[in-house]
Amino acid sequence: MGKRNRIGDKEQLVDNRKKKNCGKPRTYDPQFDGPIQNRSCTDIICCLFFLICIGGLGFVGYLGYFNGDPTILLYPTDSSGNVCGRDDAVVDKPYLLYFDYLACANLETLVDFSCATPQICVSSCPNITYAPYALVSVLGIAAAPILDWSALVCEYGFDPQEEFLTGDYQGAYGLTQIFEQEKCAAYTLPESVYAERCVPTILVQTISNVDDLFNENTSYILTSDGTNQGDAAVIAETLSSVLTIILQLQGVFEVLYEDVVASWHVILIGIGIGTLLSMVFIVLMRWFAGIIVYLTILLLFALLAVGTFYCFWYWKQLEGVQGSDDALTFTTNLLSYLRLRITWLIFGCVLGGILLILLLITLCLCNRIRIAIALIKESSRAVSSMFSTLFWPIIPFILEIFVVCIWLSISLFVSTSYYNRYTVVDAPVDFDLANGTECLMDTFNATYPNTTARCQFAEYTLPWYTVYMQFYSLFMLFWLINFVIALGQMTLAGAFASYYWAFTKPQDIPAFPLFKSLWRSIRYHLGSLAFGSLIIAIIQLIRVILEYVEKKLKGKMDNKVVQYIIKCLKCVFWILEKVMKFINKNAYIIIAIYGDNFCKASQDAFWLLLRNILRVTVVNKLTDFIILLGKLCVTVLIGVAAFFYFTDQITFLSFLTIPDVTYYWTPIIIICIGTYAIAWCFFSVYDMAVDTLFLCFLEDLERHDGSAEKPYYMSRELKDLVGKKNKVDTAQDSDSDYE
Repeated sequence: MGKRNRIGDKEQLVDNRKKKNCGKPRTYDPQFDGPIQNRSCTDIICCLFFLICIGGLGFVGYLGYFNGDPTILLYPTDSSGNVCGRDDAVVDKPYLLYFDYLACANLETLVDFSCATPQICVSSCPNITYAPYALVSVLGIAAAPILDWSALVCEYGFDPQEEFLTGDYQGAYGLTQIFEQEKCAAYTLPESVYAERCVPTILVQTISNVDDLFNENTSYILTSDGTNQGDAAVIAETLSSVLTIILQLQGVFEVLYEDVVASWHVILIGIGIGTLLSMVFIVLMRWFAGIIVYLTILLLFALLAVGTFYCFWYWKQLEGVQGSDDALTFTTNLLSYLRLRITWLIFGCVLGGILLILLLITLCLCNRIRIAIALIKESSRAVSSMFSTLFWPIIPFILEIFVVCIWLSISLFVSTSYYNRYTVVDAPVDFDLANGTECLMDTFNATYPNTTARCQFAEYTLPWYTVYMQFYSLFMLFWLINFVIALGQMTLAGAFASYYWAFTKPQDIPAFPLFKSLWRSIRYHLGSLAFGSLIIAIIQLIRVILEYVEKKLKGKMDNKVVQYIIKCLKCVFWILEKVMKFINKNAYIIIAIYGDNFCKASQDAFWLLLRNILRVTVVNKLTDFIILLGKLCVTVLIGVAAFFYFTDQITFLSFLTIPDVTYYWTPIIIICIGTYAIAWCFFSVYDMAVDTLFLCFLEDLERHDGSAEKPYYMSRELKDLVGKKNKVDTAQDSDSDYE
């Protein structure tokens, strides 16, 4: 005990020096015995602002709901914005037809879901192959008498025969312009209806031979850009890539779906076992945390020592070997470096230096490592005593899903808030409005009665303010998601703080600590939660704007300075987001305990952590390592067990029927993903327990001295590690480490 007392005295001396420059610690409060019950509302202005912004989001949703129609995303829309079969102009034309399907036969079309060719609504799909442009290109004006004008597919209101005979497309040149200007389709194929669209029959039905596309009147196809697609072999080559991708994707998704259906019960069982393993791992940490940490440190030192020894040994072995003493020069052949003695000398020195540095750090921080391990064990006890906290992440998860669904619905309605845009056409030279000027269809004829100018539909377009509404809804998505995360953190912090500040455990732990903490967070601290989440949301929105600006400038501006500045800003705001999340998390813990406003809690948490920066670093890194190790262990164990099960290598489970699946990796991967997600939820609770107990531990050290009036609340193990003890024996010393 003498050595530990000296360690504690030295740390107390260092802490006293830090207090002068790192904020003022809280003074002892004889009435304090855990999270303060008699508290007042905090950050009311921010709470009101938050509610107003939610109202603003509701107004955006109302405008989107009133003007938008997401169903147009499901129904086909032509090049003019008409929804086939729904809008008045095309109510009798329910199917969408593409002029040039070969222009869609590329990977970009599959990715962007767009095709650079005119699209019109039709009442029925073509059922024959017809290539009028190819006929015109061969016969010229002589093709006019033998053209089947009724078989041509053209734009709305465009009569190709009338335009050729009496209109603007007379003669041989006019006849070719009909197809080159894509007034009419250069060719048609036998097509079938698929998802309300006219799709080449070859893509939706089994056709054994592409030659079936051609007949005695059509031996090749010529597209509107003049490309000769040749015979059936050329068409097959053009369509083969897209057809192959579609068929392969369709086949893969069908097989994956069948595998999931066949093994869904095994998937649920695997995820359920993973859930139990996560709980067991957290409970066992009270006994195995120290073993895991020390074994990991020893293993790391052993690996570094072996690596260092091997490098120097191999450096010695290369002595006298021809070419091994050559100078170190740059080369793209990386293996050549391994034949040089200097390479292995550098490797040995680097590994030896890392080993020496880590060894010194470990020796210097040995006591702090023991404190971190004790806190991890204590956190396991806290979670075990309040087992309901493990299931708490379900509530924030449901709230986050609800927020995302609301945002998606609002975004869909806003992004489909199209309106009809009309412009002036056929305007005389002396007319008040120039051609292309936007006009009002309802009042145009009354305003300009005696003129040849017309107000004609131009396009469906979005209002100018739509982009701002989308940015606002995105900002509110960030704010609400971070608000839900903050609510979850503060609720858990209040529950675990109730555990720490219970002087005699488990007798003094209040009933229903989790629900009481949730009530305090909602009743008093919505404004503080909104304040902290607002900061994170603003930073995230700035990051999105930087990504948007970078994407817009890509390919348009080759200014290296601007690109460098944008990348630096992205890096700065990424770091700022991480820092603010760390500060916010600890501020929520202080608020949950003392009921302070956000700014004061952030300041107190910052100075408290700064006064104990070494302990903070050790505890955070060890906790992160333990949590990562736990998630990986649970996931890997379940994944390996699933692999052995599906490959029929577990003999004692032979009585269980293995599902008949095509790819056994499908259920294995799903089980691993589900298990990792469940483990992440459970271990996030464990992480919050460690952080909360750590801040309480630091507060306990600063506010109490172990006297009868100011006894320590920490466990006996923690008091021994920091060289502290209560001067009066209490029941707390015997019950603090209850199992």
